Amino acid sequence: MGTDDPDGFPADGEGPSREVEVGPFRIAAHAVTNAQFARFVEATGYVTEAERFGWSYVFHLLASEETRQAVAEVPQQTPWWLTVHGAYWARPEGPDSHIEDRADHPVVHISWHDAMAYCDYAGVRLPTEAEWEFAARGGLAGRRYPWGDELKQDGIHHCNIWQGRFPIKNSASDGYVGTAPVDAFPPNGYGLYNVAGNVWEWCADYWSPAYHRETSAVRPYYSRPTDRRSMRGGSYLCHRSYCNRYRVAARSSNTPDSSTGNCGFRVAADC
Repeated sequence: MGTDDPDGFPADGEGPSREVEVGPFRIAAHAVTNAQFARFVEATGYVTEAERFGWSYVFHLLASEETRQAVAEVPQQTPWWLTVHGAYWARPEGPDSHIEDRADHPVVHISWHDAMAYCDYAGVRLPTEAEWEFAARGGLAGRRYPWGDELKQDGIHHCNIWQGRFPIKNSASDGYVGTAPVDAFPPNGYGLYNVAGNVWEWCADYWSPAYHRETSAVRPYYSRPTDRRSMRGGSYLCHRSYCNRYRVAARSSNTPDSSTGNCGFRVAADC
């Protein structure tokens, strides 16, 4: 687990590489879809945190011109993220958007708390970071990506990430500007789809850059409370020049009540 890759982010606590042991577990082949989350909402009446807050973050190139104009007067801490009122999982780019043609895409604008609510309903849980990385590697020990060490093999795209000059131009040469269907691109050696790119996936652990130094080598789980939770896998916005975190050992985090247009989740369960 982990990496000593010089292209990594040491401040994220990606390394050092070390051997760990995980117990038996099950993990979903793909992220939770819009269709699956819609069934959960219909059955329970659950209201996501983005809906309760009244807004969420939308990537600027995905919002309509009308939406961009509506938020133009609001100062943006990060210029490519727009604070869009009315954006949530069913309206991912704002009130004038929909998911009617994206039933098989990953649900987004999901906070860690929202993901936990879904897990409670479905009788599953979030994977730990160690479980997620073990599954994402697909049996390839020490490789940079779930399919090997080269981002493109034989000129073929293997994931949905940013293609072009971030954050201005996305050529979509991999086929997608925003999210892709959850089973797009070939699966890894364990049958998991899109563990690199597409959407960030919440994990169960609290976040700490000291993860590898402060967790056990046996079934590691970072349980010391912090104000953030871990995320894995990168998203359709990741690019080598800015967020080279679609590598299998890469880590990131967010506050558990945060939601964005590029964050979803994958579920796991005990055997």
